[in-house]
Amino acid sequence: MSDAYAREEQNNDLLSSLSQKTAALKHITLDIYDNARSQDTLDHTNEVFSNMGTNIRGSAGRLTRMARQGDKTAVLKVAAILVVAVLLIYWIGGWILGLIFGR
Repeated sequence: MSDAYAREEQNNDLLSSLSQKTAALKHITLDIYDNARSQDTLDHTNEVFSNMGTNIRGSAGRLTRMARQGDKTAVLKVAAILVVAVLLIYWIGGWILGLIFGR
């Protein structure tokens, strides 16, 4: 009878070990899935930035054509808007960084 009890204990130990390995494999699988989803997010972000670059090139081309046509007032307005936008981004960015780093 003790031989059967020893084998039952051994089976229980092996079953417990197998259960732990299965749980570890499940966690690894979930980590791989999460990583793949984040890669998909990165690929989508890369696509968005690529499209933004194309849009900026198109806008720069239109601005160049406008400047060549001699519409100096429009070019000065666009330049002023860009300067104000850069200053606002600089000011807001400094404010946000000050909040984050406690300056």
